[in-house]
Amino acid sequence: MTSGTDREFASSGKSLDIYKRASTARVLDLGFWGLTLSLAIGGAAVLVWIILQTAIAGWPAMQLFGLRFLVTSSWNPVTNTYGVLPQIYGTLVTTIIALIVAVPVGIGTAVFLTEDFVPKFIRTPIAFAIELIVAIPSVVLGIWGIFVLIPALRPFFRFLNSSLGWLPFLGGGAPRGNNLLLVGLVLALMITPVIASLTRSTFEVLPSELRQGSLALGATRWETILRVMIPAGLSGIISSIMLAMGRAMGETMVAAMLVGNANRINASILQPGSTITALIASQFGEAGRTQVAALMYAGVVLMILSLVVNIIAELIIRRYQNIER
Repeated sequence: MTSGTDREFASSGKSLDIYKRASTARVLDLGFWGLTLSLAIGGAAVLVWIILQTAIAGWPAMQLFGLRFLVTSSWNPVTNTYGVLPQIYGTLVTTIIALIVAVPVGIGTAVFLTEDFVPKFIRTPIAFAIELIVAIPSVVLGIWGIFVLIPALRPFFRFLNSSLGWLPFLGGGAPRGNNLLLVGLVLALMITPVIASLTRSTFEVLPSELRQGSLALGATRWETILRVMIPAGLSGIISSIMLAMGRAMGETMVAAMLVGNANRINASILQPGSTITALIASQFGEAGRTQVAALMYAGVVLMILSLVVNIIAELIIRRYQNIER
């Protein structure tokens, strides 16, 4: 028989073991919390450091040109007069074109991959192929655009210009190939997988009761998709669109290789233009001191544009999340 002393000793031993495990778990939790906190602070510190270093490098140009830098079109290293209005215009126009093409295609692709329109053995390779597009280097897409896309689309561009040239955004001289529309189309190809992948993930985590309840009430599949699934996942869809927008605004090689690097504002998207990233990539290597400062100033402008886009996205996401709740 086990004595009372033995039982007390066993009980105290178990309590001590539980206490040790609890203490170990607490130490691990605190360690993990400290590690994640340090990584978060480190990431934020690196971002702030990059912004500060860019701003410091561009400060001489900020002092010299002020806000005139944002509203003038002259970029002349000989006279040291610089302005990035054409580049701001080109960045915004190419991004808008890319979103106009990529948003419906990306959302439609996500719907196709999450709904049972075709068997799974067909959907899986398609999803894999879409994910692979993200891995294609942008310089490869730029070369593909020069040697494949421009010859293929030049007749189409000329048809648009000859048939709809009375429209300001399709007018101008005969398109040669390098233009804002071409850059927008290639950027759309690059950001469509981003929108499709994130939107697909959003649809997959939505409660199945939403779809089942809508179908049970007599809604068709398309009514369920358009009136239930998309509104329910709207915050995730907007997040994917804003992330894709940031990717399009910051893309360098495609813009530098395909935009034409014309330092002017042209209402026609069939004419060459320029973007901030293309300007920096094409001129940084041989720039003098003042020109380097101006290019850094342009980089600050691009970061501010991206920051404004992300702030607007965050406000929109919070608004729709509150509506969903």
